[in-house]
Parts: sequence; structure tokens; C-alpha cells
Amino acid sequence: MKIAVLPGDGIGPEIMEQAIKTVQAVANKYNHELSYEYGLTGATAIERVGEPYPEVTHRLCMESDAVLFGAIGDPKYDNNPKATVRPEQGLLAMRKQLGLYANIRPVQTFESLLHKSPLRRELVEGADFVAIRELTGGIYFGDKGRRDNGNTAFDTCTYTRTEVERILKLGYEFAQKRRRKLTVVDKANVLESSRLWRETAQEMAKKYPDVTTEYMFVDNAAMQIIQWPKNFDVMVTENMFGDILTDEASVITGSLGLLPSASIGIHTSVFEPIHGSYPQAAGKNIANPVATILSAAMMFEYAFNMPEEGALIRDAVAASMAAGIATVDIAADKPSSTSQVGDWIAEYIAMK
Repeated sequence: MKIAVLPGDGIGPEIMEQAIKTVQAVANKYNHELSYEYGLTGATAIERVGEPYPEVTHRLCMESDAVLFGAIGDPKYDNNPKATVRPEQGLLAMRKQLGLYANIRPVQTFESLLHKSPLRRELVEGADFVAIRELTGGIYFGDKGRRDNGNTAFDTCTYTRTEVERILKLGYEFAQKRRRKLTVVDKANVLESSRLWRETAQEMAKKYPDVTTEYMFVDNAAMQIIQWPKNFDVMVTENMFGDILTDEASVITGSLGLLPSASIGIHTSVFEPIHGSYPQAAGKNIANPVATILSAAMMFEYAFNMPEEGALIRDAVAASMAAGIATVDIAADKPSSTSQVGDWIAEYIAMK
């Protein structure tokens, strides 16, 4: 099996190194033959070749069985609103060219870290839901521009019925494998694109009588994720709403550095942490690698159909948390370094 490794920017190379340690430890244990080939993306690619998602990187992704992706972003571009080429354009291009129409983000709590959540223990204990975000449509990909000498700006949110049906089908399939409840999040009281989402969901719900379908406006969903996170099973929504809601949901676990994700679609699937490039921590060996390591677990499960291998990685991560082996965002009093966390988890897998 061939894995395309795209470390990206900021802390990306450091956290990716720990994920590869974990992946190789699993491969050694189960006698899997894996190969790794590295590619450029994001600000690093812009600096080297002038574009954030080079054609050579795309070919590598297409020829691989899975993509492990770190993070992109650099303050140099964030602070320059007139920059015509940005690292984030590389991520959008990768999603579009690989046909990655669905981003899957599981939200689960660790028993040993419940005290780190800003929410009360009784609210988050046992929280376990999956957010599925549509990735290739909506306002991020719609027509955009300026007029009136740059004084008026517009971004257009566009969806087709086919795009909506595709992501809802995935949502229903996930719900059927879990607790059989699907929450469709939209803003159908205001937005025409959301009304298409709701109409389509109402039509499709009849095909899945074994799943309870509920509809929720996005502002209400934002409140309920915090008030009653255990009420959700599978949530499906459009691109921008999903971007915002899944970042909000990350606080339930106590750290943004704990949440993995999988982007799946037509071609090669991509597995990545939901956090950004955290440039302030780059090179300091303090960033939390757990989200990237858990993304590797999802890679074994979704790309390679190896649930036992994925479960072992999750067990190792849970054991590291219980043992207090964690970076400064979680264990401020006695933190471990990025590499120490990676070493501990890899050794646990090898010794298990």
C-alpha cells in the first residue's frame, strides 16, 4: 500500500513524523507492507515551486492508496489581503481535483480528559457523534469577486440536487451503522440553497425509514452542540456551516489537537487533523500530534478496511492520555514533547 505524505506548513512536519511512527509500528505488528512518498503543498509549495498544490503532488495523490495530510497556512499570507496565491487555495484545489465531497469528523471524549473540557462533565461524558460536512460546493466554491472599484464584494453559495443527494446518502449510511439518527443542519428559513437541502432530505428520508431524520437551523445547532452534545448521532451539513460547527464541536474534547478527520470521495481519500498549522509552535516540539495519529487510525479503517489496526491506534492514544503522556495543551503541569508522545504511542503499539 502506498501512502502519499503531505506534511505542509507550520507544525505539519512535526506532527506528521509522529503519525508515520505510529503507522509503521502498526505495519510492523501486522506485517503490512507500506511505502511512503512525500509531496509539497501549502505555503511550503508556494515558496518552492510557486503554487500551493503542484501538479506533481496531485499525481502522487492520485497514484496512492491514501493521503496523510498535515496542515497548511502561514502568517505571511494571512496578513496580506492582496496576496493572489494563498496556501489555503492548495487545500481547496486538492479537495476539488480529488473529488473529496465529504469530510468526516468524529467527536468523542476521552474519559481521562473530561476535566479539560470547558463544558461540565455531565454534559460531555459519553458524547460521541459524527459530523459530515459537504466539501466541494457552497460559498467556498461559488462565484466570487469585487465590483464598484473594489468596494462591493460577493461570494455566491450554490448547490445542485446531485451534490446534496450524494452527501445525504453518506450521512444515512453512517447513521444506519450507528444509532440511526440523522440531523440535517441548514438555514432553510432564509437561504434558497438551504431550502434545496431540506427538500432533498425530506424526499430521501422516505427511503431510510429505519433512521430518524431531524432538521435543525444552523444557529440552533450551534447552541445545541454545547448544551446537549450527547443528543447528536450523525450530523450532515453544507460546506461553510460544517466548517464552523465542527471547529465549535472540537471544544467538547478539551483540545483542538485531539480531533481527526477523513475526506472521502471519488478518488484517493485524505486523512488530516482538523487544526491548523499553528505557526507559533512550529519547530518547538510542543504541538499535539494526537489528531494526526487518530487520522492515521481513520486511514486504516476507511482506506484500507483494517478496523483492528485502527482500533489499536485508538487504544494506544487513550492509554497515553490515561498515563499522562500529553503535550502542553493538555498536560500543562508536566507536559511531554511532540516526539515523546509519538514515541510512547508507537512503543505501546509494538509492545501490545
